[in-house]
Amino acid sequence: MNFFKLLYRFNIIRFLKKGNHANYIFGSFDLIVLLITYQIAYWLFNPGGFSLFFFDKEYFLLFSLILPSWILILHICNVARIPRTSRYSRLFFEFIQFTVLSVTVLFLIQFILKFETVTTYFLIALSVMSMVLLYGLRIVEFKLFKLFRASGFNYINLVIIADGSSELFIEKLLAQKEWGYRIIMIMTDSKLIKAKFADRVKVLPERSQFSLNNVLEFDIVDEVIYYKRKLNQPNVKQLIKSCEEVGVVFRINSDISPVLISTGYASQIWNTSFLSFVNIPDDSFGMAWKNLMDVFLSFFFILTLSPFMLIIASIIKISSPGPIVFKQARVGLRGRQFYLYKFRTMVVNAEALRKQLEAQNEMDGPVFKIKNDPRITGIGRILRKTGLDELPQLFNVLNGEMSLIGPRPPLKSETLQYKRWQLRRLSVKPGITCSWQIIPDRNNIDFENWMKLDLAYIDNWSPKLDFMLLIKTIRTVMLGTGS
Repeated sequence: MNFFKLLYRFNIIRFLKKGNHANYIFGSFDLIVLLITYQIAYWLFNPGGFSLFFFDKEYFLLFSLILPSWILILHICNVARIPRTSRYSRLFFEFIQFTVLSVTVLFLIQFILKFETVTTYFLIALSVMSMVLLYGLRIVEFKLFKLFRASGFNYINLVIIADGSSELFIEKLLAQKEWGYRIIMIMTDSKLIKAKFADRVKVLPERSQFSLNNVLEFDIVDEVIYYKRKLNQPNVKQLIKSCEEVGVVFRINSDISPVLISTGYASQIWNTSFLSFVNIPDDSFGMAWKNLMDVFLSFFFILTLSPFMLIIASIIKISSPGPIVFKQARVGLRGRQFYLYKFRTMVVNAEALRKQLEAQNEMDGPVFKIKNDPRITGIGRILRKTGLDELPQLFNVLNGEMSLIGPRPPLKSETLQYKRWQLRRLSVKPGITCSWQIIPDRNNIDFENWMKLDLAYIDNWSPKLDFMLLIKTIRTVMLGTGS
């Protein structure tokens, strides 16, 4: 059995299946390597025992200043990620850039603060050693991720709009499974493409704009790639708009991209350059921080709140018959389904009783909510009021299915009733809490405004916004102002 599938089967790396957590966890190893490199360089140029640099005032201050600079430079040079298709030579060139910038910053700090004990040789050796060790680490991670993606994990679902010129590109994506690209559909009028790939990939005729609209609304699509020899500019503008409406990345071969649609950002897959358009947060540094915090904070909260969660579980078990945790299928990132966990707050046959209560629904749109729902248990009302029923979702966050902050995950039956513009809320990972969740008497907000709040969160996302929402959520729990 494949090694990664074996680990997944036993829930050892379950969170790696479709999320990007592994990317950021491996990325955090960079900081450990930099710390070790700094300590080794300190020993080399400060003989006289194996003391730690933490106890040397000047060296500790230099490390405190250079560490955030290193993190920033790693992202500026585009080496703070595990690439899908980069060549080793390209990786090496990126790490050379990292070294040049690191040396510049180190000498700038030394010039301004004029440390007496920090030598020029130490600064140069530190920069060279950090480049060699980080590059070696990245090569190992790169090889591991090739195996990981070839096993069917961490994949990206693609729709390719193609003509005969894209034959080699499509063949390469299909052959290189370790890149983690899964072509779910090719839209083309090329007889060559259809004849060559129809037995491996679903191939549809390239029709009007409505064809892609239907695909984006009903299939799990992460990116749309426009790879053709000639450009139909009005059609491409409509395609970009269609993808932006639902938060799907659109990439166009940059060789044919005109100035009129050159507002995208540059990207590369294999040896092909693209202009990419996306209507969701695209701050790579900020998103890396968000994912890293999701992993560490969810683990921290599970560890610290576990005694409290055991008390809640005991009360639920004693107070009413049925399971402690309620498990329900929900829709996550771009339509991927997963099981959401909550402390059970209702009677066991709640779903069957819902049909009798449909007429009392107090929410408009596809969502069903009743303020004084008779199916809720006594302890359930307290848990819902405080939001403590959501605590088991910390395991969903650790699994990579959810984020701490993000739009609430809907039911499949609800998403089938979404208007097209509302589908964009599925373009980011769902969260335990968001703007709507912290509003007192949130059930009084109509469905459309709820959706607008979620889209406003997506459009205005920043680490600062996530921090503020987390603080307000804690306050809501403490004050019991939920509903």
